[in-house]
Amino acid sequence: MLILISEKGRKSKEKIALVYNKAVRSLKSFSLIFIAFLILAFSSQAWSESPSKVLVAEVEGVIDPVTASYFKKAISRAEQGGYEALIVKLDTPGGLDESMREIVKAELNSKVPVIIYVHPSGARAASAGVFIALASHIAVMTPGTNIGAAHPVGLGGEIDETMKEKVTNDAASYIKGLAKKRGRNEEWAEEAVRKSSSVTAEEALKKGVIDFMAENLDELLRKVDGRKVEVEDGKVVLKTKGVRVEHYPMNWRERLLHALSNPNLAYLLLTLGFYGIIYELANPGFGFAGIGGALCLILAFYSFQVLPVNYAGLALIIFALILFVAEAMTPTFGVLTLGGIISFVLGSLILIESPIPAIRVSLWMIIPTALISFTFVFLATRAVIKTHKRKSLTGKEGMVGLIGEARTELNPEGQVFVRGEIWKAESLEGVIEEGEKIQVVEVEGLKLKVKRKEG
Repeated sequence: MLILISEKGRKSKEKIALVYNKAVRSLKSFSLIFIAFLILAFSSQAWSESPSKVLVAEVEGVIDPVTASYFKKAISRAEQGGYEALIVKLDTPGGLDESMREIVKAELNSKVPVIIYVHPSGARAASAGVFIALASHIAVMTPGTNIGAAHPVGLGGEIDETMKEKVTNDAASYIKGLAKKRGRNEEWAEEAVRKSSSVTAEEALKKGVIDFMAENLDELLRKVDGRKVEVEDGKVVLKTKGVRVEHYPMNWRERLLHALSNPNLAYLLLTLGFYGIIYELANPGFGFAGIGGALCLILAFYSFQVLPVNYAGLALIIFALILFVAEAMTPTFGVLTLGGIISFVLGSLILIESPIPAIRVSLWMIIPTALISFTFVFLATRAVIKTHKRKSLTGKEGMVGLIGEARTELNPEGQVFVRGEIWKAESLEGVIEEGEKIQVVEVEGLKLKVKRKEG
């Protein structure tokens, strides 16, 4: 009887343990599921509350094809990357009309807000920069900057009055249309084109040319938060509070090509290119001077595509270099050098014509280059004169004046030993005894005419 009771107790305990274990396993599974759910929920909340981001690009210098390509790439990246807005820090003296219109077209058709920020203090949005700023969804300026002077300038010299009027009217209509679309001051926009009007940041804000001023990027982001703008896909409200800022600089290739639009660099490349070619021609051979000169000229002419080049100035510089070469080859004691310097300086001054100083060759680049050119020609001419005066050391001329010894009696002919060789010789001073020192007076074919060496 006792055995039966104990057996029943044991089975009962086993059942209880089995139920307990099942309950524990169920609880563990439920806990794991619950924890996973909490993690997923918090992750979703964190993702949904993650700060938005803005893309910041920088455009500095002349507006050229490289700038236009970079600007369009920045807009495309902002659209595809889900950025809240694209902020472009702008500092430009102007540039090509075609490149400017490409940028404006990209701004007008952008699916993300484009904010043009004229920055830092001392920067400007001149000429083409005015069109780019007025076409933006939001235009901002830093105190100490200016905007304006958008009168069109012809490339490659002056254009006739009729064409100038047509170009000006087209630019005025274009900029008024941009100002009207963005709700900005149309009257001032037209003045910027027709009268080259330019205003400070404070004046631009009063006239309704820009939306507001900001000392720095943080202030800009605070002020732009909550603003409603209309993009290609409709109206959007900017949320820039606590936004994450990402920068999108030019790559090395874009920086290199963009740097070539600098008129001073283009001028320097042109000069170095010509001197490299001249040196190679003066010293025949496939050397680094010729290759380097050719590369410099190619890069210089690439630069001239985006600059208002006056080809009369280019012709004067080429003429000056020709005069320098002529002076070095046939010294005229400064006549050709003086003409070359005058031609070089005049050509340099009018090489790149623009009312904007930043798109002209600096006088501080022209003067040192002219002085270096003058020094180079002076030294080359001096070397040529010295070479002409120096006694020849080879050929017939090189034999005249040499001292030798009579190997046989010269009466009047015989043999002499000169410069390690036996020569047939003729005496010009009667009989010269064997062993006497002689001096070469003249060379006639393979015979030397000699005299007795004095002293």
